[in-house]
Amino acid sequence: MEQKNKDNQNVVMRGMKPKGKIGVLLVGQGAVSTTFIAGVEAVKKGIAKPIGSLTQMQTIRLGRKSDGRSPLIKDFIPLADLNDLVFGSWDLISDDAYTAAKKAAVLSDSHIDSVKTQLKSIKPMKAVFYQEYVKNISGPNVKKTRNKMRAAEMLMEDIMRFKQRNGCDRLVMINCASTEIHMKESVFHGTIHDFEDAMKGNRHEISPAMIYAYAAIKCGVPYANGSPSLAADTSALRTFASNSNVPIVGKDFKTGQTLMKTVIAPMLKARMLKCDGWFSTNILGNRDGEVLADPQSFKTKQVSKLSVLDTILQPDMYPELYKDLQHQVHINYYKPRGDNKEGWDNIDISGWMNYPMQIKVNFLCRDSILAAPIVLDLVLFLDLAQRVGMGGVQEWLSFYFKSPMTPVPSVKPEHDLFIQHTMLKNRLRVMMGEKPVDHLD
Repeated sequence: MEQKNKDNQNVVMRGMKPKGKIGVLLVGQGAVSTTFIAGVEAVKKGIAKPIGSLTQMQTIRLGRKSDGRSPLIKDFIPLADLNDLVFGSWDLISDDAYTAAKKAAVLSDSHIDSVKTQLKSIKPMKAVFYQEYVKNISGPNVKKTRNKMRAAEMLMEDIMRFKQRNGCDRLVMINCASTEIHMKESVFHGTIHDFEDAMKGNRHEISPAMIYAYAAIKCGVPYANGSPSLAADTSALRTFASNSNVPIVGKDFKTGQTLMKTVIAPMLKARMLKCDGWFSTNILGNRDGEVLADPQSFKTKQVSKLSVLDTILQPDMYPELYKDLQHQVHINYYKPRGDNKEGWDNIDISGWMNYPMQIKVNFLCRDSILAAPIVLDLVLFLDLAQRVGMGGVQEWLSFYFKSPMTPVPSVKPEHDLFIQHTMLKNRLRVMMGEKPVDHLD
């Protein structure tokens, strides 16, 4: 199976424009999901631009610079059309997408109202939710079973029912749910047999995020984890996806502060500038902030955020410059801020002859605005991977994540944003029979 996947990754796809509807199944119908849905519907109507989306707005250079070939990615790659996307969701709150978007208050009332009919039609299915995994939120729209295998079966019934009811040819699942408590891989995650036994036995080690990932893979649905929760990155599900030839990718959407780190840290290393300390703090007041006020959920997010600098700066290779780096990350729930997160970074660096300098970053960002185009690109690229037959971990999509998955867990992921960007575009070039670009010309 592994060799089959490798062979399929070098496929000339000309003339393979997809047909039929794609069902986009969203785990969680909060700020990110409703911003994504409303935005896509607004773009369909021609009243908004898909700013931030590579699939919709970015070009791709082909051949030498002198060749002058730089088509839009969407004109080069046979991606699904936005008009073919159909949306569904699960959430523990029963509000339709219109009401949920109003409560999230990311978009203006005028934008939400412009797609009111489309949003009103999306009512979330009952979620798989257990309070012990996300302690600071609750809701009534949940599946009434404590048996985790039965919960997975109910999700699979939802998936098949949605596909049939909406006349979908293909499906993609994106986890946009709240961050769960910190969990480490255990013996119950080793093989799919162990995993399924643990589900049947209602083991604490099997979380809702894992149940959704299992249901997606079992149904042959490509899956992306936009949360930092442990899910498809367990050994059992990673192998299950590869053997089932189902694309998976994750985890934790790279939006605000970490996006900046994956830009600034490569610059420091490229110029061999020393980094003595990196202090990061955030304030936000949305549901994500409320969830992360719980120390166990915060731990999950913190681990995801902290992994970036070590991998980029390579302290083992450059101990004089980065071995003693002090890296701190803090997140504070501050309700008045809503979805408009504010991140502060203080970076203490040293240059020639060890003279100190500082970099200060104050990023007033909108997490859901930055995440929505990521969701769109992942839907289209995962559908592409599925059609080509690229199962298992899609490392070429690392560009979109704080904690990218690799096909071999022992190999550290690439975090440098620009290397990730090159990986993504070169994969697209190879798919279409073009040569990778190495910029040597």
